[in-house]
Amino acid sequence: MGGSPIFCLWRRFDMDLQGLLENTLAGLGYELVDLERSPKGALLRIFIDKPGGITVEDCALVSNHLDRVFTVENVAYDRLEISSPGLDRPLRKAEDFVRFSGQKAKLKLRVPLEGQRNFVGVIRECEAGKVGIEVDGRVLSVDLGNVDKARLMPAF
Repeated sequence: MGGSPIFCLWRRFDMDLQGLLENTLAGLGYELVDLERSPKGALLRIFIDKPGGITVEDCALVSNHLDRVFTVENVAYDRLEISSPGLDRPLRKAEDFVRFSGQKAKLKLRVPLEGQRNFVGVIRECEAGKVGIEVDGRVLSVDLGNVDKARLMPAF
């Protein structure tokens, strides 16, 4: 039902850490895009973004700031990595789909839509819990809750 006690503790830790990161980064003018932790928790990899993109200086500033925050908050880790999400950044929240409307994305669904789980198309709109993605000249409406993974597809 609720999973093992250790799993529940890790899950609670992730939620607490995510909240801490979202609040701290927002105060610095950054957005938390993603958080990865190695299986034993030794590596914390944090992906950040801001309008105009991320520089090496942004990563250094955030790393130094989070090092102090994690010391105060007793967050244990051996190595901290701060990075931009890259050109193929993940799309997780409704705000991501709104922000990147008009751009090409790849979506993987949890439950097939019209017999298909993978779609590549242009994000057209996102409202009322649904994202519209234009695929082969027609716009499909996908429930955000059905999106397992979504990433931008950069044009080269």
